[in-house]
Amino acid sequence: MLHRMTMRVVPTLTVAVTEEGFRKRKRILMLFPGLFAYALYQFLQVMGWHDEIGVLLLASGLLSTVVALVSYAYGRERRVLDVIREGDVRGLAWIGMGIGFLYAVKLSLMVLALLKVATYSYIEHPDGPAMMALIIASTSVARDAFEIGHLRFLQQQGRPFVTFPDSRALWALVTGRGDLWAAPVAAATLAVGLAYGGMAMVAPVALTDLGHFMAIGMLIGIVCTLAFVQGLQPAMTIWDGWRRYSWRELLRFFLWPGVTFGWTYYLVALGVISFILAVPDPPTWTRVLITAGVGGLMSLYGYYLGRCRWQEEKLHATIPPALLRCPFIVGLLTSKKA
Repeated sequence: MLHRMTMRVVPTLTVAVTEEGFRKRKRILMLFPGLFAYALYQFLQVMGWHDEIGVLLLASGLLSTVVALVSYAYGRERRVLDVIREGDVRGLAWIGMGIGFLYAVKLSLMVLALLKVATYSYIEHPDGPAMMALIIASTSVARDAFEIGHLRFLQQQGRPFVTFPDSRALWALVTGRGDLWAAPVAAATLAVGLAYGGMAMVAPVALTDLGHFMAIGMLIGIVCTLAFVQGLQPAMTIWDGWRRYSWRELLRFFLWPGVTFGWTYYLVALGVISFILAVPDPPTWTRVLITAGVGGLMSLYGYYLGRCRWQEEKLHATIPPALLRCPFIVGLLTSKKA
């Protein structure tokens, strides 16, 4: 899911995938996977397989693999066979497995877990949740694969991007610059785990699915925003970096991607535990580990996103006015207190 955050946090990528003509094509494209997903759901229901979690996730993943490859090729304005003939096995494997199969499985689990938190359990009422999981996963995969294909098309047309949403830059950071991220991420992991453990001791409601959902959103939003500012202003202390932005600007990033993807990763983990491992009510230690793990992951992602923006600012001393269309955090990224 890092690719999604990257395409909405790095302004040059955001501008490229939010141009009006492109958005219209994307909306039309997203209709078709939804229709195919609904047809697939009807087939599974007739066969009596829609209430089997393994079959549902496998069906969602396989459908989305095809959707991802077709949407990626459409974004590149080429036929699928022509894209395959290029021989970029690693790139196609990432699109098919990473953006297609695995992403769809995670999204399906997220949908099922969210409905469980809302007391509409897949175990008790499989029809609605199964249909929604298939449709939401496939349409989301189509959207993201199409955007990535369009970015690749623009790249081949000569449009430069400092960061591409394929996680290679993150891998380079993780393997090559542990001195930059290891200590802050470890501290965030420990702090989030201890904070949630303390909340659970003081307020037992934090041990319910809904209580955990609310708590993890707040905690992850804080550590992700801290890490982002640290990556964006590497020469400053965290406090000095925070002081360069207004609370409204910080709130934007806190809510998206901080809180939003904190919730997303929690729901994926809850879906795995509830539906694959069949543990309806995770014990306290499991909830603490989930919270700490998501906190560490989002802290790393926040730092990486801030660093991507910092690198872009270094390369482009001035930002063209068109970049001000970045919808979620442009205020945070481009404006500072006087």
